[in-house]
Amino acid sequence: MITRFENDIFISYAHIDNEPVAEGLKGWVETFHERLRVRLAQLLGEEPRIWRDLKLQGNDIFADTLVGRIGRVALLVSVLSPRYVKSEWCLRELDEFAGSTDATGGLQIGDKLRIFKVVKTLIPQEEHPSLLRSALGYEFYEYDSTRGRAKEFSQEIVPTRDLRYWEKLDDLAYDIKQLIETLQGASTARSGITIYLAETTSDLAPEREKIKRELVQHGHVVLPDKPLPLVGEELEKAVEEYLGRSQLSVHLIGERYGIIPEGLKKSVVHLQSDLAFDVRDGLQRIIWMPVGLKGRDDTQQAFIDQFTKGQGGGKGTEILQTKLEDLKTLIEERIAIGNKAADKAQLQSNSDRPSVYLISDKQDIDDSMPVADYLFDQGLEVIQPATEGDEALVLEDHKENLMACDAAMIYYGRASDIWLRMKQRELLKIAGYGRSSPLLAKAIYISGPRTDSKERVRIHDALVIKNYSGFSPANLSPFIGQIQKAKGVHV
Repeated sequence: MITRFENDIFISYAHIDNEPVAEGLKGWVETFHERLRVRLAQLLGEEPRIWRDLKLQGNDIFADTLVGRIGRVALLVSVLSPRYVKSEWCLRELDEFAGSTDATGGLQIGDKLRIFKVVKTLIPQEEHPSLLRSALGYEFYEYDSTRGRAKEFSQEIVPTRDLRYWEKLDDLAYDIKQLIETLQGASTARSGITIYLAETTSDLAPEREKIKRELVQHGHVVLPDKPLPLVGEELEKAVEEYLGRSQLSVHLIGERYGIIPEGLKKSVVHLQSDLAFDVRDGLQRIIWMPVGLKGRDDTQQAFIDQFTKGQGGGKGTEILQTKLEDLKTLIEERIAIGNKAADKAQLQSNSDRPSVYLISDKQDIDDSMPVADYLFDQGLEVIQPATEGDEALVLEDHKENLMACDAAMIYYGRASDIWLRMKQRELLKIAGYGRSSPLLAKAIYISGPRTDSKERVRIHDALVIKNYSGFSPANLSPFIGQIQKAKGVHV
């Protein structure tokens, strides 16, 4: 395993949490230890070295040998419970490990903490050790708000297994496995992307956990990776920072409106949705709601209506009211399209020459060639649409070109007015296809024959170039100039 450490994992726990609840049964920690070991071995392909103190008690002297061993451990798993946070011994183990990491690469590897917080029994967040207060935990319980109490997930396997326990154990094992591989220096380059999976309300928490679990297991970075603040300005700042790092945001909307943070008038769920819409162009946003969703109160119903009545979408937003499996499928499709675009963009970025996607209808391909030739002669790479082949593949190629090019120009000659409107809408929806940066320049090049509808064409964020009487290179100068200015190159 990790050769420079004596052990891969140390499990820190309060011994009272490992006392069997009945004669003949194993303790909670012992069972957890064994199952974590087996699952990690399956994921890593080799046996992990996991150690926990079996003998020392809270009133023993904190032996120098124990201090030394903690300093030679790669990762710490802290099993939090009411007793743990009151135990001077347990807190000393936590502090000793944190202090020892200065000599072994630091407490954090990238943005990942080398301590995993397993919360066995509900403890108020403010009572967690200060070192772990901002860390996301692996909660092995479910809180029942109607009864005001938490119930721990069952470890028993007969007569039935509590799947929530096993899913949480699997989440922990996968995250430990990834960090072990990082510390080993193994190749852990991710094929995935960074996704903002918005925090949701309690009625949809299990669905969010399922989505998160599958994304992580497929190598994607899922944010937020720490509990969100509940103070207005701090919350907004944190969410904006996470969204700024993401290529996709996914929002699950349920029947509850949720917590309204201090200093705000919107719930956490509502605010995340709004910020994802406002933060920047190029961020894809998926809104998902269960079939037949109705809000528990008027405030939540008004929020739901924004999406069901077509008022809360906006560019780059897709709204689903389907079963959860359809959401998973859409996420996979958006990730796949984004990866293809990134690959294509990377190939093009190997050249210093900016690229222009010259969009035209099949019947205008020949007429658009003087424009294509001139742009090429000016040092630009010119991409033209595919005109032959399967319709679905042609459409996919078109979307990939939109995501990969530096600039786009629509050539509008003999095509219909409806065709032009479709292409204009596609430029507006470009973020929804997976593009992560705005186009350097956009233009509509209008050629003959002259028509009244062509005379009425106008758009705020694109150049409109009219050239009815024949090709004139001078008309392309403003478009080329925009690319030069944005790209910082002379073509």
